[in-house]
Amino acid sequence: MYKLLIADDDYEIRNGLCKYFPWDSIGFHVVGEAENGQEAYNFIKNNEVDVILCDIRMPVMSGIDLAAELNVKFSHVQIIFFSAFKDFEYAQKALEAGVRRYILKSTNYNELIRAFTNIKEELDNSSTPAPELKGASEYAGSFPEKIIATIKDYVGQHYKDVTLEDLSQQVHMNADYLSKFFKKHAGIRFSDYLTSVRMDAATELLEDIQYKTYEVSERVGYSNSFNFTRAFKNYYGMTPRDYRNRTDRNEERQG
Repeated sequence: MYKLLIADDDYEIRNGLCKYFPWDSIGFHVVGEAENGQEAYNFIKNNEVDVILCDIRMPVMSGIDLAAELNVKFSHVQIIFFSAFKDFEYAQKALEAGVRRYILKSTNYNELIRAFTNIKEELDNSSTPAPELKGASEYAGSFPEKIIATIKDYVGQHYKDVTLEDLSQQVHMNADYLSKFFKKHAGIRFSDYLTSVRMDAATELLEDIQYKTYEVSERVGYSNSFNFTRAFKNYYGMTPRDYRNRTDRNEERQG
């Protein structure tokens, strides 16, 4: 595994790349993160790093300045810029500073995979490959798939009172953006998905006669039992009472 450092002053981007991108599956291991160029430079002085993926505009020390310093004192470190800026001036400065690639933040997941696959091949051809870590994971889904899986897992455990604001903190995305992201990658609006999870939980509870309808309502996140009954009927085409009666009749027939 090649050692990768990620530097970006945007916490959401930095954390997302460190936590959700399947680096292990393409031959890289994230050994650290930094929120500015100076932090990144200090880390590289004290730790082994093969590649750094960094933003250009960062406080304290910019990506350009960092690249220039590394090119002089740590020329073995591959520098990859990951920036939102398309100006040719930035790309030109990047090349002058010894940067190997300039990747736009608008780049999609597969293009980022391809870029780092090529970088690994170059590293393999230029030096002895780094040893593999024990238990290196196989490719386990795309970046969006991992985010969606994390969201669904959290909803499954907190469907009673979960909100988009809660989830935005879990995956470090703006709540409005997260809503659009979920719709795009899960194929369903978040509110509709949450309703489906709550309705599934409600049917399980209704099959237990110890719970009254208003108790089921509260347990699945509806403080008003009328709203729960209306939502249940819209979803299943029958009221909670009708569902429970139907279940009871089915059990009688089977008995």
